[in-house]
Amino acid sequence: MSDSTVIFRIEPLGDHEYLVAIHSGTETAEPQIRASPGIMRVLGAGEDDEERVVHETAEFLLAHQPLFDLPPMIDLEDVAAAYDDFLDILRKRLNG
Repeated sequence: MSDSTVIFRIEPLGDHEYLVAIHSGTETAEPQIRASPGIMRVLGAGEDDEERVVHETAEFLLAHQPLFDLPPMIDLEDVAAAYDDFLDILRKRLNG
């Protein structure tokens, strides 16, 4: 996705869920991402950090798969299970 600017708009839906509108060139996706409280604890992040974690998760996923391939519902638990390096990379992004 390096050929165009990616724009994120994150809207809280309540209960740790967020609608993430992602636009890149002519492509758009709007997955819902759930900031699982268990993963937030593992990351050492609080509720105030949820939007940032959701944004970083969307960026992480776009580095690993095309925008059109993002599922409509994404849970941080599932991302952590699918990508061994997810939690380490997210911790680094959150801390620096």
